[in-house]
Amino acid sequence: MRLRSILRVLGLLICLFSVTLLPPAAVALIYGDGGGSAFTLAFAISLIIGFLVWYPNRTQSTELKIRDGFLLTVLFWTVLGMVGVMPLWFAQELPLSFTDAVFESFSGLTTTGATVIQGLETLPHSILFYRQQLQWLGGMGIIVLAVAILPMLGIGGMQLYRTEIPGPQKDAKMTPRIADTAKHLWYIYVALTAACAVAYRLAGMGWFDAISHSFSTIAVGGFSTYDASMGHFDSSTINTICVVFLLLSAINFAIHYTAITGRTLMSYLRDPEVRAFLGIQATLVFVVFAAVLVHDQFSDTGTAFNQAMFQAVSISTTAGFATTDFASWPLFLPILLIFASFIGGCASSTAGGLKVVRVVLLFRQGVRELNRLVHPAGVYTVKLGNRILPQRVVEAVWGFFAAYALVFVVVMLGLLATGLDDITAFSATAACLNNLGPGLGDVAANYATIPDAAKWLLVVAMLFGRLEVFTILVLLTPTFWRS
Repeated sequence: MRLRSILRVLGLLICLFSVTLLPPAAVALIYGDGGGSAFTLAFAISLIIGFLVWYPNRTQSTELKIRDGFLLTVLFWTVLGMVGVMPLWFAQELPLSFTDAVFESFSGLTTTGATVIQGLETLPHSILFYRQQLQWLGGMGIIVLAVAILPMLGIGGMQLYRTEIPGPQKDAKMTPRIADTAKHLWYIYVALTAACAVAYRLAGMGWFDAISHSFSTIAVGGFSTYDASMGHFDSSTINTICVVFLLLSAINFAIHYTAITGRTLMSYLRDPEVRAFLGIQATLVFVVFAAVLVHDQFSDTGTAFNQAMFQAVSISTTAGFATTDFASWPLFLPILLIFASFIGGCASSTAGGLKVVRVVLLFRQGVRELNRLVHPAGVYTVKLGNRILPQRVVEAVWGFFAAYALVFVVVMLGLLATGLDDITAFSATAACLNNLGPGLGDVAANYATIPDAAKWLLVVAMLFGRLEVFTILVLLTPTFWRS
């Protein structure tokens, strides 16, 4: 284990993150909201911490291995989440306990979107902007940004990228050099953010709200500058724009890259995961629309379709934006939407959940086992499109599913032990492990009223979901620590 090399990189990354505390300070200056001092103080402290971690290890430039990358990734997200706590805890306009500040910071950075804050409209613009920016930075993964910059400092990137990029095939790269891959990911990410902000502005949002909501939309995060979320704007046009960009953000960014470089939309139609994702979304929207229509949930058909489409896509892609209280919808719809968040978006997207490709492979592996029961001597393969997948990939998907289920059960039982009721514990676990945000029961609106012990447990669930379980679990194995 190259601990000093890991600390060197970690120190540099903390220094890099400290710079992101300056834009909210600038927003405070522009709006004169008095919130700049918290960000200035947090910037100075985090810069000093980063320097103190980096300086004693500045000469340790040994190339990191895969094992080092796992440890650095977990340390990075944990440390950054704690650094991100400072402005929220320091702000006098936001009287949060330390636990609540930690919950809000990790919820933003992991793009979960669960919140403990009430009365968002009364907060300074700088704090609102900071929450949205946290989600935007966490959306693609700050480490992906780091591997585009740190190679210039003599630090290799592949081992970090492997542990950060979601999906079962972590060795897949869009370009030969990992730094180029990360840069192309961020070009696409920034372009989508800009397009989303302009679309929101043209639909009637002010520039501040448009930029802020574009951050959380492209990150598939769900934070808003209003307690009523997207429902504050009461606009079917804004709802539709949000749906379009959520779908784009929940699609594999490598497919976006292929479509852009190849100048053809056929890349989307040829990809089996994208086809499955869009099919799932269309089916879910139809089911939700039919249910709310039959039960006269809305006054007219157009409104019913717009609300059904928005809520179905928002929850299933793990964004968690709201225009209405979906928890009060009839029959099975609230539970259906929560279960849909387990599927989430495509691999290598900003969405959470198991990922569509894993669900597809689980289904096809299940079909293969049924065929083997009927024809024990038959030879069956698992395909993704026209590709026959190695057995190692199939085994990894099943292993991931088993680990995901185990973490879910442990977290849910822990929440029940803190005194939460069944529905609240189940939905809160699903919402945080899937990086969704809103749940049912006591956490339908926010997480302010649940016990502190439950909040800490859910912070751990957020990290498990963001780092796709294995990245953290591997640190708990004795094999990992053996030299």
